[in-house]
Amino acid sequence: MGGMQKLTAVAHRGDPYRVRENTLDSLRAALRLGADAVEIDVRLTRDGVPVLLHDETLKRLWGHDRPLRSLSADEVRGLTDGDVPTLAEALAATEGSRVMLDLPGTSEVRAARRVVDVVRACGAEERAYYCADATAMLAVRAADPAAEIALTWTTLAPPRPALLAAVRPRWLNYRFGLVDRALAERVHTDGCLLSVWTPDTRRSMRRLVDLGVDSITTNRVDLLCALRDTC
Repeated sequence: MGGMQKLTAVAHRGDPYRVRENTLDSLRAALRLGADAVEIDVRLTRDGVPVLLHDETLKRLWGHDRPLRSLSADEVRGLTDGDVPTLAEALAATEGSRVMLDLPGTSEVRAARRVVDVVRACGAEERAYYCADATAMLAVRAADPAAEIALTWTTLAPPRPALLAAVRPRWLNYRFGLVDRALAERVHTDGCLLSVWTPDTRRSMRRLVDLGVDSITTNRVDLLCALRDTC
């Protein structure tokens, strides 16, 4: 299990099995459990405020079948009793810890720039990094030439060299079931670190560690930290 101490333990949306995902309480709970970083989902309200929400609507988590993009930040606050945090609030709550910003609804440079601007205004550039598909990450790269990027990739075919040259990712971010030794070696040979999501069993985590992954994003960060501590 060599290299275990270098493994980055990332809490997926906080501690979602115990505390509602993407809330400040969930992020704080994950950090108390030993997470090195928390992964959060960031989308824009109608008035351009980055807030934490994975879905396009408030239905699954908050019971309101309203698209986020149709609501102002104040309306979101009212509908959720203030429990959908802004990105600025999340960055304040995680002060001193790494934060992985997943941008599921971002395809335009303008939207990416709103997120990057908040990160910059909060003084969090050194601890924030970004993940999502190629379109979103190209937008982030255009908005911030210095951004740390984890390019999410969902097929076994490798990213084209031209895309890698344009995005300049530090990490390649794969669904954990796709990862085998050949893929891990290829990612490292190409000069990237390997991030995976979202194994939630000890067996899956141990397999990935044995393959040499550099970061694991999980809903069970307590389990991952316990595994890491025993090695």
